[in-house]
Amino acid sequence: MAAPLGDPALHFFITRGVARAMGLNLGDALRTGQLEPETYARMVTRCRGCARVGSCQVWLANSSVPHSSPPEQCPNAREFQSLQLH
Repeated sequence: MAAPLGDPALHFFITRGVARAMGLNLGDALRTGQLEPETYARMVTRCRGCARVGSCQVWLANSSVPHSSPPEQCPNAREFQSLQLH
């Protein structure tokens, strides 16, 4: 049986926070077509299913400079890194 998904609002803000810590603006990426709405929704859903939310929150709390990569083992690492290339 799959674990229940986490709170949508919390994971929406975590996803945005990781992007911001990496110097990415997901709203801009949506407006310019670099990020599709469906992909963004899947990113939040993947975050909701991640078991490492606590470590991600610590990573975000200690993020004072732009990072070149997301937290270790982030389920959205591929998408974040792809957005960095644009």
